[in-house]
Amino acid sequence: MHQSNSDRGPLNILVADAAGFCFGVERSLRLAQEALAGQARPVRSLGPLIHNPQVIQELQEQGLTVINDPKIADSGTVVVRSHGVGPSAIEQLNESGVEVTDGTCPFVGKAQRHAARLVDEGYKLIVVGEHDHPEVRGIVEHARGQAIVAESADDMPEELGDRIGIVVQTTQSSNTLQEIVARAATVCSELRVFNTICSATIERQEAAVAVAKKVDLMLVIGGRNSGNTRRLVQLCEGTGTDTRHIETVDEFSPDWVESLSSIGITAGASTPLYAVSDTVSAIKDVRSAKVVE
Repeated sequence: MHQSNSDRGPLNILVADAAGFCFGVERSLRLAQEALAGQARPVRSLGPLIHNPQVIQELQEQGLTVINDPKIADSGTVVVRSHGVGPSAIEQLNESGVEVTDGTCPFVGKAQRHAARLVDEGYKLIVVGEHDHPEVRGIVEHARGQAIVAESADDMPEELGDRIGIVVQTTQSSNTLQEIVARAATVCSELRVFNTICSATIERQEAAVAVAKKVDLMLVIGGRNSGNTRRLVQLCEGTGTDTRHIETVDEFSPDWVESLSSIGITAGASTPLYAVSDTVSAIKDVRSAKVVE
């Protein structure tokens, strides 16, 4: 027999104070929307602009076409995705005569430049990040393919040479970077590290963990193809708090909050804040709940 709302008492909702769109995502979306505003010509993005399927669908409804091959672009405007691409793709776009709008996150651009410089200066390059992530692929291409991608210290080969350089995917965790740096330091005589994790990533991770430690259940909202969202899930799980990853409010189940006294919410850097508001509303529809600071 279920308790009534009055029997259970109010449910406290804690929302992380750093959640949702980061600067790089906002910039990329703004550039795409500006291009779409005067769309007399085709507007395309080279790859999904950000890792949020719902936002991409909204942009497509406004007229944006997602392409994965720069050779397809023969007219109009092409917006480069926030994750960046390799130099060859930019070169092909420029040769095609289309108008190129670079939506690469500035933090990603910094990682690309550091990677190229380290290789030019003779360092063996390690890119800390996910092998198949588009941002990491772009960084490796800027390093002319001369890089080892490591998702953890276990991915590093025993023989790396005396001079090692390290850059990191902008949405990685500091703990992973520290573990790889520590391993590299034991096998080389010279180590140069550029911590290219962006400040928004650090803020969101710290805020998510702080909330997760205070609640009975943690909800992390964001695309399942979003690396930074998946890392928020991992970090929240690391606190020992029951954590669930949902892409939209449609995946929320009223059963989850049946007997809770507190629930936390955060969102990935590619997640619009309305996804958080919608989830808060859904919780309030099934429980007497209040958002607390």
